[in-house]
Amino acid sequence: MDKVIKVIKDKNLISSGDIVAVATSGGQDSMALLSFLKSKQDELGCEIIAVHVNHKIRENADRDENFVKDFCNKNKIKCYCFSVDVPKLAKQNGVSLESAGRQARYGIFDALLSKGVATKIALAHHLRDQVETILMHLFRGSGINGIKGMIVKKDENYIRPFLETSKQDIESYINLNNIPYVNDETNDQSEYRRNFLRNEILPKILEKWPNFEKNVLSFSNFAKEDDDFIQKNINLSACIFEDSVAKIPLSYFSYDNAIISRIIFYSLRKIGVFVDVESKHIDAIKQLANFGENGKRINLPMQVRVIKEYDFITLTNKKKANSYFFSTFKFGEIEVKNFGKVLVNRVKNLNINDKTSLYIDVKKLPKDAVWRFKKDGDVFTKFGGGTKKLKDFLIDKKIPNREREVIPVLASGNEVYVIAGVEISQKVKVEDDTKSIAKISVLKN
Repeated sequence: MDKVIKVIKDKNLISSGDIVAVATSGGQDSMALLSFLKSKQDELGCEIIAVHVNHKIRENADRDENFVKDFCNKNKIKCYCFSVDVPKLAKQNGVSLESAGRQARYGIFDALLSKGVATKIALAHHLRDQVETILMHLFRGSGINGIKGMIVKKDENYIRPFLETSKQDIESYINLNNIPYVNDETNDQSEYRRNFLRNEILPKILEKWPNFEKNVLSFSNFAKEDDDFIQKNINLSACIFEDSVAKIPLSYFSYDNAIISRIIFYSLRKIGVFVDVESKHIDAIKQLANFGENGKRINLPMQVRVIKEYDFITLTNKKKANSYFFSTFKFGEIEVKNFGKVLVNRVKNLNINDKTSLYIDVKKLPKDAVWRFKKDGDVFTKFGGGTKKLKDFLIDKKIPNREREVIPVLASGNEVYVIAGVEISQKVKVEDDTKSIAKISVLKN
């Protein structure tokens, strides 16, 4: 595992004084990473802590959480555990379990970073994970950007120290050091696409080509170098980006395919589309630009509408990138894209002279309440009584449509309890005998 230390130092993944939170599921890979970094924390001059997210998907989810807690207690590792009802979250937001789970994890990770609980989040992805990711992207029809795979360091705060480490080396480290772990039984279920690739396909490939994983990684690195060079030489000065709209001049579509494809990918990312973009979608946009009539439009599966209008190809994200925002209810500061910040503080008394903040009885709030944006079917019990559709209530309050789209609401199911900066529901009203009061205020952009 000496190579891991070399990667950490060469890539400057961990600096002296860092608080590194290891995303710890309890599985083999994350337990190896937690144990390894803990053993090296003095050498690296950092503090290692653990963070576990219970997704409430599997029957053994609580077992895994307790296992991580016990291991950390025995090894004097500070541990932060969170529970999120991911199935309910997925249903509420109309996304897959995988997407909802990822949103839950990264929402928690971002909160830990913003609050200073951690300065780095360490993820246990390894070489085989990288290979699987690259192949999955290829199978889905991705371009060079997908072939690059995951990166060792993302956004300065997310690191993957094991990304160039083989699964065999991790297993050897686990066995040599008698590190306990729990098994996720769903990993053996090959009906999931990644599991099918991992369990059925890769073992057969590795039998014939033992160096396959290292060769894929090498290929990925070459692709990254080439892509980085091309990206640096792209001129985007004539493109227009506004909120959820991107406009690409028709003249750009005369550029070489390598250039215009990257401009389209970049434009899609600017309007909040980061996943499920395939080469056939890029081809459809190019076809529209080169051969479509003015005013012709196409709809892509990622809630993107593409229109040829005069001198531009206009891409519009019908479901804004921030429409999937959510955060579990907690005290502290929550960053909300295109809105500002929501500040939640515990206070002893209600200040009746404070006209800029909202006050709620925390005990009356359902435990599964989350911050998110409004959605169809939301209802709100007005202060003083009477239930109304949230949309109608906001219209009555004369909240402009563009603001209604980005106002965070605190809700459980379709029941909204707080509209940030606007009003609280009668159902969380502070009474004379309220013992736990939360003050909610906003700082708008």
